[in-house]
Amino acid sequence: MIRGTWQAPQRRSRYEDLSSTIREAFALARGNVERVREILNDKGHTVPYSTLTRIVRDLELREDRKKRAGSYTFGPGEEAQHDTSPHQVVIGGTKVKAQCAGLVLAYSRRLYIQYYPVFTRFEARVFLDRAFRYMDGACPRCTIDNSSVIVAHGSGPDADIAPEMVRFGEIFGVGFVPHAVGDANRSARIERSFWYVESNFLAGRTFSDWHDLNEQAIRWCTTVANEKVKRSLGMSPEGAYVMEKPYLTPLPPYIPPVYQTFSRCVDTEGYVAVDTNRYSAPERLTGTEVEVHKLWDRVEIFYKNQKVASHPRLMDRRETKVTAAGHHEPLHRVRTYEGPCSEEKVLVGQHEWLDTFVEGLKKRSSGRGVRSLRRLLDLKRTYPLEAFEKATVEALHYGLFDLARLEQMILSHVAGDFFSEDEP
Repeated sequence: MIRGTWQAPQRRSRYEDLSSTIREAFALARGNVERVREILNDKGHTVPYSTLTRIVRDLELREDRKKRAGSYTFGPGEEAQHDTSPHQVVIGGTKVKAQCAGLVLAYSRRLYIQYYPVFTRFEARVFLDRAFRYMDGACPRCTIDNSSVIVAHGSGPDADIAPEMVRFGEIFGVGFVPHAVGDANRSARIERSFWYVESNFLAGRTFSDWHDLNEQAIRWCTTVANEKVKRSLGMSPEGAYVMEKPYLTPLPPYIPPVYQTFSRCVDTEGYVAVDTNRYSAPERLTGTEVEVHKLWDRVEIFYKNQKVASHPRLMDRRETKVTAAGHHEPLHRVRTYEGPCSEEKVLVGQHEWLDTFVEGLKKRSSGRGVRSLRRLLDLKRTYPLEAFEKATVEALHYGLFDLARLEQMILSHVAGDFFSEDEP
């Protein structure tokens, strides 16, 4: 008797005959399995949804099957990765959209981030300058995305980098290389960091202004992100950075400041315009052509190679004027006087009643009361002193400081004392 292994006969699925129908329905429904199920029901074929999805997998109708993936490995000092991501941040109690710029060393995963209202080539140079300083060195290759901020033409490794960014990279010995379109995994080191920034750094934090935001971002990178132990490294990025630091390209002895240059004419109000805001220039330069340097945090004005003005740069305001002290004189110059006027000096110091009347008159007059005191002095000089004194004392008794009424009272005393009312 021959002994062998018994195998159960394979049962034929009752849905195998529907393979061609399912293929046609799948193409018609554009890959929507639920719609395929409805089409089959209309044709009198009832197939459970779970069974239908299994048949779709067996027939390999979907093209998005997972494939084996590799990994990128980098040596120390070989590559850095740079990218940006839009984030919602709370600045001054208001939620605003900010561009988070990040740079990470591919070997040690040491991270540096900063935030900007917008991200142009100017902000890119500002950020990379600070990032290389933070890393105390640079890698010869910096992988970037294909945005037009750094790329001038084309895409992928064969793209043309903007000339000003090429010159900027030469200062630090860095070449910018865009990854291939659709190959986001090529810059996964920096891509993964943005999720960590949103879920850790921004969570529960508010900021007073952009400077406060970026200062806190640097502290977070130094004390949290770069000190946390990563399983892929077996140590913290800061620990791995110690091993990578000797392989970085050293910073140049002198790093020129990052700025944009504009040629502006000082307008008739004494200002130059930069990014919708206006900054004052000395009044003597009105109508003159000047050179304006826009730095990240300042706006500087030069005339004949001499710096004539420096202002803090406004980054989150529009249509705003910034005026430095001493740049503009008042349009209507009003000479300021101090102390008593000459009329007051003549009136006071002779009679106590007159001093009292002058003091009350000044309280009821604007400024130093020059016009009123001048009129009072004219009355004193025009009429007899006795009549002037009687009328003034009487006016003080009743709290009367109307000089027209005072003159009438003086005239009444003059008429009664010096003229006979009974004479024809």
